Amino acid sequence: MKLFTCQNCAQLLFFENTKCEKCEHRLGYLPEQETLSALIPEDAVWRTFNPSPTRYRFCANAKYDVCNWLISESAPEAFCAACRYNRTIPDTSVTDNRWRWQKIEFAKHRLIYTILKLQLPLVARDEEPQQGLAFDFLADPPIAGLHVLTGHDDGIITLSLAEADNVEREQRRLRLHEPYRTLLGHLRHEMGHYFWDRLVQDTEVLESFRARFGDERQDYDAALKTHYEQGPPSSWQTNFISAYASTHPWEDFAETWAHYLHIVDTLETAAAFGLSVEPADVCEGTLRAKVVFDPYTVIKIDDLIAMWLPLTYAVNSLNRSLGQPDLYPFILTPPAIQKLGFVNDLIHNAPRG
Repeated sequence: MKLFTCQNCAQLLFFENTKCEKCEHRLGYLPEQETLSALIPEDAVWRTFNPSPTRYRFCANAKYDVCNWLISESAPEAFCAACRYNRTIPDTSVTDNRWRWQKIEFAKHRLIYTILKLQLPLVARDEEPQQGLAFDFLADPPIAGLHVLTGHDDGIITLSLAEADNVEREQRRLRLHEPYRTLLGHLRHEMGHYFWDRLVQDTEVLESFRARFGDERQDYDAALKTHYEQGPPSSWQTNFISAYASTHPWEDFAETWAHYLHIVDTLETAAAFGLSVEPADVCEGTLRAKVVFDPYTVIKIDDLIAMWLPLTYAVNSLNRSLGQPDLYPFILTPPAIQKLGFVNDLIHNAPRG
């Protein structure tokens, strides 16, 4: 994620900000320009500080404090480039639904930021009724024992509203023996399933996928049942990026896809802060990294990994010094890196969105 500055007073801004804390100007995000802009009110709409003939209005979801993205005044859409994919949103009259939805939208807007940055093709459900992208954010039904399952089905990504509750999400993480569980991680994973359908299924790369990840034609339901009843194979860390990735080739791809998005977004943030890793008492060059490039444009996965690993060693060590769990609790083995390379190549060769 990039950093932003207020065009009026040069105050540091972050992606979700709606008001400059220094000069109090209203802020709006312009996805086409990849910038967060200070705004000037004009005739019930807004102009940016940078001279432009275009006037803007906010996404219809801005009234719920879940979106700060802008739309051209003349555009016919009511919703922005991130919210237009919502099919079902929570009932905001129900206590706690609004703040949970807000947390989900913050994560989803970061996801869409990355997808737009990668120029991947997104098709909304109203444009493609059978497999177009749509999000359902659902609360658990008022029946004991019934819960919404987070998942993907032919373009529809469902996310349980309960995942926005930190306590509930942590309980689920511990119950499922996961090292990592976040809203953004969920959304990136399910988006991996969406893009498997669009970029791998029935394409010329399918055999290459099977060579890396395995044959997806094996029984998926049976594989899930085995995973939850018996757990992952004892040697899963040798070939997979997570225990859940060992369940089935589809899940292996989705986990790898999510990790690829973790890497490019985090490296962009590191570059925005000018981070470098240069251990004073370690001579080995593999522990040194200076993040001064745009990770979204890197063609070779090895170039990304060369920067990523030293950064993860550093942030994990910082967390341990504070008595906190590792920020990045994963080990990238050569087979996992090869799978990341497949995702990297797939994205760079995909049709531009």
